[in-house]
Amino acid sequence: MYPADHAATNPDKPAVIIAETGEVITYKELHESAVKLSNVLRSAGLKVGDHVAYCMENHRRFLEVTWGCHYAGLIYTACSSRLTKDELAYIINDCGAKAFITTKYKADQATEILAMTPGVSLRLMIDGTVSGYDSFEATVDDASTIPLPDMISGQDMLYSSGTTGMPKGISRDLEMTPISEFIGVALVGQFLFGFTPDMVYVSPAPLYHAAPLRFNIAVTALGGTTVVMQHFDAERFLEFVRRYKATHTQVVPTMFIRMLKLETSVREKYDVSTLTSVIHSAAPCPVDTKKQMIDWWGPIIHEYYAGSEANGFVYCNSEQWLAHPGTVGTAIQGAVHICDEDGNELPRGESGTVFFEGSAAFEYHNDPEKTKNSRDPRGRGWSTLGDVGYLDEDNFLYLTDRKAFMIISGGVNIYPQEAENVLVQHSKVVDVAVFGVPNDDFGEEVKAVVQPVTLPASDDEARELAAELISFCRSKLADIKCPRSIDFRAELPRHPTGKLYKRLLKDEYWAAAGRKI
Repeated sequence: MYPADHAATNPDKPAVIIAETGEVITYKELHESAVKLSNVLRSAGLKVGDHVAYCMENHRRFLEVTWGCHYAGLIYTACSSRLTKDELAYIINDCGAKAFITTKYKADQATEILAMTPGVSLRLMIDGTVSGYDSFEATVDDASTIPLPDMISGQDMLYSSGTTGMPKGISRDLEMTPISEFIGVALVGQFLFGFTPDMVYVSPAPLYHAAPLRFNIAVTALGGTTVVMQHFDAERFLEFVRRYKATHTQVVPTMFIRMLKLETSVREKYDVSTLTSVIHSAAPCPVDTKKQMIDWWGPIIHEYYAGSEANGFVYCNSEQWLAHPGTVGTAIQGAVHICDEDGNELPRGESGTVFFEGSAAFEYHNDPEKTKNSRDPRGRGWSTLGDVGYLDEDNFLYLTDRKAFMIISGGVNIYPQEAENVLVQHSKVVDVAVFGVPNDDFGEEVKAVVQPVTLPASDDEARELAAELISFCRSKLADIKCPRSIDFRAELPRHPTGKLYKRLLKDEYWAAAGRKI
């Protein structure tokens, strides 16, 4: 259940393929490189349970670095390559990283954080060096290929995306599991998604994000092949599925939307019939979008709702979803409870905060207040990710929105996800964010910021398109749920994983009104 097994039995099998270039990293290469890095880290004084951080693009050595940290029994934090220098330095210091690994691609930022991260004793850079960093290749390539004795599995400690304030680390106790034992995500992959050693998994998202990181670890633990895209592009994704005869992939709803907006003639160019399991998560998927994807790819689409906190897991396959359109599934880890602000359980069909019972314990690292706020106010040991939703009579969960994004207009609670799901279906819309802005009479009103297929060339065109979109929304939803006004932008601030930085837009509009949210 780790690359050593496959390096011994099938050393030349591709473990990792870089999609755009076709470069192959075999299991022998992956395992030996990971062993070398684990020896370097241990020789530098890092002990089991110590922390290491790394900040890389989707680099050919990303999984080598991950497995090297895993082999060394370290707690590893994969940092977003899009962080500011202050955010990156904060994470390195907050997690207590004793080693930091990066690439020449991040050289400018690596230099900026040198003085800001005094606790780091080992700094390695791939593809070149700058002052303060040793060459990864020169340091690691000459290291011992003898595995460490009695290896303990490391584990990740990932940070939230930082949509409000600084990112927060999600910490759990190191389980001290022998390296040869099953990895939890691999078990989930086998049980729910049909992961096998024969699988070919296309990975279109940044590897530092929780789901891509953990799924790629699972694939390489089981002996499958992962095809890593350096950047997501809708048509190229379809091309890579065809080229590499992919059997599995994990995507987010925005990727579905981008693929469905391709011309029919473009979509029909690519054979995706080799796919047997498509996994999606990260945000609720608009009902019409998912129906179209199932019509296109067949009933092979699996959905789950979970967080990096690993405090619960909700799942549904295509058949379950078609019987309960719009659901994110039913709990298979941690019973779900829907509660009001005082912790009272709500009846079926009524929206409230989603809590998990009987799930793994977690804390927000160095943030006891956020940890406290994630817990059930009645002290029953339940925890929440901060989402709002409801259960139907069959115990299937439907997510309404993030609690933080709820709009209160004239005393009425409005969940902007509903309007977003409608507007993104319009043929002239690429992306959309809906949120509340100040209103003197009602407190808040509904606002939309849209990334259109083509930006309006004049104010008149903008007004016409806004009116068309508002009318379209009102044909599907009650007026109060629809935007009162719409602005247009060339691009919305969306994370590569698909997460929308709605808070950045909301803060901008409230600041312009001279008010705080």
